Amino acid sequence: MKFKGKLTILLILPLLLLVLSCRTEEVELIETPTEDALGVNSAIAGLMLRVSMNDGSGDNIIDQANCLEIKLPITVIVNGIEVVVNSEDDFDTIEDIIDEFDNDTDTIVIVFPITIILSDFTEVIINNSDELNNYASQCNGENETDDDIECIDFHYPITASVFNTNNELIETIVIENDEDLHDLIEMLDEDIIVTINFPITVTLWDGTDVIINNMQELQSVILGAIDQCDEDDDYDYDDDDCDTCTSTDLDAILTDCENWIVDKLERNDEDLEDNYVGFLFNFFSDGTLTVDEGGNTHNGTWSSSGDGNNISVEINIPDYPDYNDVWTLHEIEQGPDETEVDLRIGDDRLRFESDCIEGGGGVDDTELVNALTTGDWYVTFYFDDEDETSNYTDFVFNFNPDGTATATDTSGPTNGTWSTSPGDETELGLNLNFGTNPPLDELADDWDVLEVTNDIIRLKDISGGDGSEDFLTFERDPLGGGGTDLDTILTDGTWYVATYLDDGDNQTGDYNGYILTFNTNGTVVADNGSPINGTWMVLSGGNNLLLDFGSSFPFDEFNDDWDVLSVTPTQVDLQDVSGGGGGTDTLIFAKN
Repeated sequence: MKFKGKLTILLILPLLLLVLSCRTEEVELIETPTEDALGVNSAIAGLMLRVSMNDGSGDNIIDQANCLEIKLPITVIVNGIEVVVNSEDDFDTIEDIIDEFDNDTDTIVIVFPITIILSDFTEVIINNSDELNNYASQCNGENETDDDIECIDFHYPITASVFNTNNELIETIVIENDEDLHDLIEMLDEDIIVTINFPITVTLWDGTDVIINNMQELQSVILGAIDQCDEDDDYDYDDDDCDTCTSTDLDAILTDCENWIVDKLERNDEDLEDNYVGFLFNFFSDGTLTVDEGGNTHNGTWSSSGDGNNISVEINIPDYPDYNDVWTLHEIEQGPDETEVDLRIGDDRLRFESDCIEGGGGVDDTELVNALTTGDWYVTFYFDDEDETSNYTDFVFNFNPDGTATATDTSGPTNGTWSTSPGDETELGLNLNFGTNPPLDELADDWDVLEVTNDIIRLKDISGGDGSEDFLTFERDPLGGGGTDLDTILTDGTWYVATYLDDGDNQTGDYNGYILTFNTNGTVVADNGSPINGTWMVLSGGNNLLLDFGSSFPFDEFNDDWDVLSVTPTQVDLQDVSGGGGGTDTLIFAKN
């Protein structure tokens, strides 16, 4: 809660004594209002100094140091992704990247040199992490009592009068911001007297404006504000994500949106969400809820209370005790395609998702449903860090229009469920659940649909733990092979960039005139008279294409591992979704 602005002051304080020595009979004699005097080493001066200190806790997600602030803009590398931080709004981008996966190791690397601003507004250039850590070590530490008072703010401008010890008015100054006030108090001495021209206005932690008429009132209000608010001096970057939440808002969101699915359920360090893939939760305004499991309905109750970061949500579903507890609302995220409600109890987590479209679905799943519910299907490719397709060789899969399914091998059928929903990285998702017995338990997930025809359904899932990618392919022919012929197709002939969309921005024109040749030795050449060299590699059974053209413009835009959406002898459709809630890029190669 600090008001900041350009540093301006109408009186250069170091010249005060010089001015004082030059003043003689022309100086105006005024009786100094001693009750409003800001004397050196006075209690009120100390309190005002603490209120005006620069608060360094706002960027703790980067520096974990409460007593210093990093001057923006800077560049940081978050989990391998470059982020240019131009304002405090970009801290949310860093948080999104960190929160993308639950169990990975998060890293933030600062690109030096940077400038830091200390609590007294001194600026220091920092050239490396050792120098930064040295300054950070001088802070009091996480959640320790800091010198600054953040629960009250001054309204500026404030005018003040400067007197010498003979009650001669030397100057009237205008204080424009915290730094001006801090500098003024720091330079008080026995030879000058400064009075504040009341009334002034302050804002308290709860947004209340208070008009102050004299020093005594100001001292009382500041003392009353100390420790009355959460100064957010901890290093838990996401502990205040529900500052503006209300239980009324939460109730409306839960009851207005239909068919919530469980995106995350962790209890006692055990991930349980895969046990509930395809389950649909609906919350009603009378405090009841239902859980639909493949056409079977289970009943429960729910309630909420509190506000801000202290909203409690009590859930009781007799048939599913994994959910039964009093949870704390951690965050509500509302996007154009889905809404998330994140609940926590210590390290336990429960996150619901809904597309908030009446009746669920929200996307056209006609082609997928028609193909899926007709005839037999076989797993011809399953990749989870390694090829595990052989685990499913004996299974025949059948999917029924009512959302039930069977996986049949020599020991008989295993019952399961299926449903469609918006995908995480693709338009359409397929939710599968065949229970907890191996190997079918590995298929329980909400899969992104990469490709659908009457003969093949290709799926992809990003692990919520470490961000690794799993791939699953169903085919009509059990000997179909499951992957794509991408290697063979790319090395047959030459190609051109038919489409390149960078988060919707059509940049195809940058590649006009280039002919691409993919060589069997893993090299690729893009040639328009001045060749650009790169490398390529097909991964995950033909479901990923890794491209690397180094720093050569414009093909450096293609440096990534692309999801293969579809492959034909004359066209290859690729997609990449940036980490940390970034945009979607589309790349289409067409054969010459």
